[in-house]
Amino acid sequence: MTSDAESFGKRIARLRQQRGWTQERLAERLAVSRVAVSHIEMGLSIPSERTVVLLAGLFDTEPHLLVAGSNYPHAKRDRLPSVASRYTAAEQLRAVLTADLAWLDAGFTRPDLRPQWLTRLYAAMHECQDPHELAILRELEALVVKKMV
Repeated sequence: MTSDAESFGKRIARLRQQRGWTQERLAERLAVSRVAVSHIEMGLSIPSERTVVLLAGLFDTEPHLLVAGSNYPHAKRDRLPSVASRYTAAEQLRAVLTADLAWLDAGFTRPDLRPQWLTRLYAAMHECQDPHELAILRELEALVVKKMV
């Protein structure tokens, strides 16, 4: 590592703080403990490639860009995929619903769309464990009820 390289842990801490997230919130999104996040940020542990991919998605970047210029090990860096998913399940539903609402606003009709969306959202809510994701799903439900009559 060169002297001007940012440690990977400090980079994660900086990105987390820029989003206003606590270590606990980041840990929930990664499905790890808060202590695991703390250890990553302090440089006491090196996250797996899986965790780096998840972090990249959460921070809206690609895995290689997330580790570039940091002290993340080159052997692990070489095994990272080139892209990371940037959507949680609820965020993906929001993107699809936005497209469907634009389609309806353009004058197209489909009478079965509202019950299909409500069924899909209720199923997602039933499986949801994350309060943040549940709030997104409830917002989507309100949109469907309001805009799809």
